[in-house]
Amino acid sequence: MNVYLIILLAGAIMIIEGLPYFIMPSKVKSIYEKIKEMNDFSLRIFGIIMIIIGFIIVFLVRSKVCI
Repeated sequence: MNVYLIILLAGAIMIIEGLPYFIMPSKVKSIYEKIKEMNDFSLRIFGIIMIIIGFIIVFLVRSKVCI
């Protein structure tokens, strides 16, 4: 795998992750408060759903179905 592609993807992830903090910092704080109140099982379900969606997106892009 190309090292430059990995660095590019890491940069893109950092941009996407940083956007909410820049655009709506007060909303992010309230979301964190709600996350603190959630039980572990709900957070794990949310996490696995996000992982599955991520794998599907990577698979579709790698197989050029989306392009």
